[in-house]
Amino acid sequence: MGIPTSMDKPVNTAIEITGFRLLFLAITAALSGFLFGYDTTVINGAEQRLQEIWNSTPFMHGLVVSAALWGTVLGSVIGGKVTDFLGRKPTLFLIGVLYFLSVVWSAFPAGPYTMMVARFIGGVGVGISSIAAPVYIAEISPAASRGKLTALFQFNIVFGVCVALGCNYLLSGIGENAWRFMLGSEAVPALIFVLLCPFLVESPRWLALKLAPVEKSVSLEPKERFFSRKLLYPISLAFFVAFFNQLSGVNAIWYFAKRIFEMAGLGSSALLVTAGLGVVNFIATAAGVWLIDRMGRKTLLLIGGIGYVISLASCSLCFFFDHGAWAAAFIFLFMISHAVGQGTVIWVLIAEVFPQKFRAQGQALGSFTHWFFAALLTFTFPTMAAKLPPYVIFGIFFVMMVFHLIWVVTMVPETKGKQLEEIQL
Repeated sequence: MGIPTSMDKPVNTAIEITGFRLLFLAITAALSGFLFGYDTTVINGAEQRLQEIWNSTPFMHGLVVSAALWGTVLGSVIGGKVTDFLGRKPTLFLIGVLYFLSVVWSAFPAGPYTMMVARFIGGVGVGISSIAAPVYIAEISPAASRGKLTALFQFNIVFGVCVALGCNYLLSGIGENAWRFMLGSEAVPALIFVLLCPFLVESPRWLALKLAPVEKSVSLEPKERFFSRKLLYPISLAFFVAFFNQLSGVNAIWYFAKRIFEMAGLGSSALLVTAGLGVVNFIATAAGVWLIDRMGRKTLLLIGGIGYVISLASCSLCFFFDHGAWAAAFIFLFMISHAVGQGTVIWVLIAEVFPQKFRAQGQALGSFTHWFFAALLTFTFPTMAAKLPPYVIFGIFFVMMVFHLIWVVTMVPETKGKQLEEIQL
């Protein structure tokens, strides 16, 4: 493996990892996405029971449910530096340990405050994983398959969501302690991930960056900084793709899907319909992963953006005219639009648009933006649901997605088929 004299010169180390070995490494790293999806969604089936047990106010309940997301904010703040300092492989192992500790503790909390701490720890793991895993997969992958391999992270997030919702449904009838089994069921995949991490290899691009003599012996004056005019465009892309991802309302729907479907009049079938939403999301994400290297990142964002606008406007109108069942149908269309578009593209695009030495920092910025607004929205949603009619809430999401569509058309570049070193924005 040659050592580059400049990080702006092409690094061809990714082509040394091919075939089954490449697929194994990508899938293993992407398993952190499975835990990501599982961890952030499994609370869906337990949140109403926990509110009953602890007699929580909407404010306190919002803190309990959003605790993991505030953990993701911290994880996204420190994740870039951790990933660069320790390396991609040790960071992924650390993520698995955090997940496992969180799962065991959250299944046996002493009360709402210890539940917050346990969920917060898991959230830290989620935040770091949203940086380390996409960066690792992007760095080991050849250009022709980088999109679908990096999108495996999102695919596994959705797979984790689907499995979590299915487990919630299957466990919902086992008694008053069903919530403990729901939250504790994540321990099995967390342990599997921890055991697989030692078989990963370190990212060749990270090794090249750490071993490059120019970085060891030359002091650059003035020193390049992340927040600079030179990186303004990729920084804006990372920020807005993450910002609009959450202002679509997707996490509010995932965390409170059962409650939203009950508001739509589905009653006792709400949990089953929620599980069905997970299946649809899984299938649509699989389609997005298959299409991303064929149609490109921008095209998928356009398709998903149009679907956002249609589904959210229709959902708002259905709630306004009291046609709840139709509103539920348009929520499914919304999830398909999200899965094919933003859901598939977000982590791929952020991992691609920054130069090598700023890639982890760029991923950290996108991750922080994503999780800050996810936490804020999840924290405020119980209060919003108590004070605002559903058509207003979905109307707000609709307006934001109109701005999202304008942004995609006017600002988003196409990165399909290019080596990472060729993408200089």
